[in-house]
Amino acid sequence: MQRGEVAGRRPALNKDTRLCISLSGRPSNIGTRFHNYLYDQLGLDFIYKAFTTTDIAAAIGGVRALGIRGCSVSMPFKSDVIALVDEVEPSAQVIRSVNTIVNDEGRLTASNTDYLAVQRLIDEHRLDPSQSVLIRGSGGMASAVGAAFRDKGFHDGAIVARNPETGWPLADRLGYEHLTDIGSHAADVIVNVTPIGMAGGPQERDQAFDEATISSARTVFDVVAMPSETPLIVAARAAGVDVITGAEVIALQAAEQFERYTGVRPTAEQVAAASAISRA
Repeated sequence: MQRGEVAGRRPALNKDTRLCISLSGRPSNIGTRFHNYLYDQLGLDFIYKAFTTTDIAAAIGGVRALGIRGCSVSMPFKSDVIALVDEVEPSAQVIRSVNTIVNDEGRLTASNTDYLAVQRLIDEHRLDPSQSVLIRGSGGMASAVGAAFRDKGFHDGAIVARNPETGWPLADRLGYEHLTDIGSHAADVIVNVTPIGMAGGPQERDQAFDEATISSARTVFDVVAMPSETPLIVAARAAGVDVITGAEVIALQAAEQFERYTGVRPTAEQVAAASAISRA
């Protein structure tokens, strides 16, 4: 099958259907809708199902033993799975965080497509490495975002995190400044990697940065995908500032996973359609 070729609806479920799964502390329908939509569009004999677990070691053992082809990994398991796989690619090794596992006949290879997606977005939006970057957040995704920027040559950076136990080590690892509060600090590129603005959360109506910080930036990047038009993105658009949305991140990282699982790279149009359906 050629890249993006549409072969029709996928075959009926059968004994040879390949299974891909996700493992998350709080499963959602995003990955399930994204992958299954594309399986159907491309006529691929795959199915995708979301799971949670209280025993990650047993779950990864099941991936290996049952021949599950691919496994998406979300919090709180992104670091725990490193010791359970056979190979860790540089995209995951550099940040000690995994979001994708591929099973090749019992051999498990881990990578981080969040890191790869952010790097691709930096290129697509033509961000200049000489610009300063300000990242709010210090969790696993913040580590992926920060490493992606650093490895693209962004050396003037700061991590904003009130928790010194996570913020300072991340900033130190990246060679960035650690701030406990944004205050009057500004940057050319500002990035929200916290749940602020996430639909259904306690801060869904809040902005991760104030108006002054937004208006002084050249690019505003919010990794929150639900909704894609977060309060931060809405404010940035109103201020005439270029934006990168969480919907772009989740679509690109999922497309990378999809290709690793199936060997087929969907077109940009197919990825956009799958992404819209996944967030509906």
